Amino acid sequence: MFDLVIKSGKVVDGTGNPWYRADIGIIGDKIVEIGRLTGDAEATINAEGLVVAPGFIDTHSHSDLILISEPEAKQKIMQGITTEVVGQDGLGEAPLRDDIVDEWRRYLSGLNGDPDIDWSWRGFGEYLDALEVARPSTNVLSLVGHGNIRILAMGMENRQPTPSELEEMKVLTEEAMKEGAFGLSTGLIYPPCVYANTEELTELCRVAAAHSGVFVVHMRNEGERLLESIDEVTEIGRRSGAPVHISHFKASGEENWGKVVDAIERIEEARRDGVDVTADQYPYIAGSTFLSSLLPAWAHEGGTERMLGRLRDQGTRARIAEEMTRSGRGQDWGWNNILITSVKTEKNKRFEGVGLEDVARARGQRPLETIFDIVLEEENAATMASFGMCEEDVRTVMRAPFRMACTDGIIMGRPHPRVYGSFPRILGRYVREQGVLHLEEALRKMTSLPAQRFDLLDRGVLRPGMRADVTVFNPDTIIDTATFQNPIRFPEGVEYVFVNGEMTVDGGMHTGARAGAVLRHRR
Repeated sequence: MFDLVIKSGKVVDGTGNPWYRADIGIIGDKIVEIGRLTGDAEATINAEGLVVAPGFIDTHSHSDLILISEPEAKQKIMQGITTEVVGQDGLGEAPLRDDIVDEWRRYLSGLNGDPDIDWSWRGFGEYLDALEVARPSTNVLSLVGHGNIRILAMGMENRQPTPSELEEMKVLTEEAMKEGAFGLSTGLIYPPCVYANTEELTELCRVAAAHSGVFVVHMRNEGERLLESIDEVTEIGRRSGAPVHISHFKASGEENWGKVVDAIERIEEARRDGVDVTADQYPYIAGSTFLSSLLPAWAHEGGTERMLGRLRDQGTRARIAEEMTRSGRGQDWGWNNILITSVKTEKNKRFEGVGLEDVARARGQRPLETIFDIVLEEENAATMASFGMCEEDVRTVMRAPFRMACTDGIIMGRPHPRVYGSFPRILGRYVREQGVLHLEEALRKMTSLPAQRFDLLDRGVLRPGMRADVTVFNPDTIIDTATFQNPIRFPEGVEYVFVNGEMTVDGGMHTGARAGAVLRHRR
């Protein structure tokens, strides 16, 4: 007897092969049979007219803490996402040390939030233990952050490590890999990661590669130096032997639109040369990150309090303003193309979802002064969305065979709508309405391709013996409904979601099930 049979659906198995009609039989947390099933079942779902696919894999998630504080993970599970990859941009939640945990928690509050939870962990494995205690609705796997490793060895200093410090960083990386990390992440625009050179990253990636880990990288530049940045990360992959996965692949700034064609060719060339390079993408023309990321890297040296002190000092503040004005940083697309998306103080809540120029006008300031003061008032816990890409580039990247889907979702305030809508947006807007991808190819990039990238051998494909992570949706109605004006809205058309065989979405409603597994890499 089956625990569950999903009957008569259009099965898209995740491999890219054409759909076929079949029933899927599930016992416990595994798929046991696919075909025309006649056995009895405890429960049966009629999937006539619906697509039955593997559960979607979000390759770039910022749910590191929200999975502990709000483990139902509705922002993701209602999209059909069953597995999330956290620990991104080099800014993870572990490893930590008693003397830096408060400062690191404060620093990350603008990226992963600062929910009211007990930061009792210190080691990487202990962080995974905390996730297990929370019992999230989605499966979760984590990368170890380069920033964590660097701050433990040498703080937030803007210099290269000594030989002993580099050795300590390699030991810390190996410890995290042995405790279950799936790879090493870095964010080469964020302190302290931005201070590292290619040689440091290569040495750490050699350690990750020795444990079959992947190198996930927010590149140093996604605008005028996009191609040089690709050359840097592919060279790290070539020297270290680590697979390279580029986060949120794009070209930012109108003067750089169209560069993705050459960037894709650079990646294809590296692949032909034997470097294993892939990338992910969210399907929007706006990004989202810390508001303070607009400041020059040197302004962050020494940590959050020293950065805030520089903004309080009028001489240093003027130097920052002069450098930002000269470089055009934060002004590439006009001030109202930067939206304030989240703050923590009540007095600034009225500015969430408002363009920076309008915020400045309401405060009686110039936009640069507004940036500085909001970062100060919010103690760095402020985020933004910035419109810097074009639709044609989004479509071009989406077609690349090595590209997979992600949300890159920062879940605070009035967030970027990608938090709630990325995967249904691809299937509704770019597959059904625009024909950018065939359905089967779009689903391959949401399922088996990321499973292959992150070494998930029992997920990402519908086959007997695989874990029963399954998403069932209506191909005629699936669409995102979240917008920049109203971002906290669930999508339409996702009818059923099963995580490890447990029905977690039923008829478009969350059941409250929390059957996700915390995955630990064991290579």
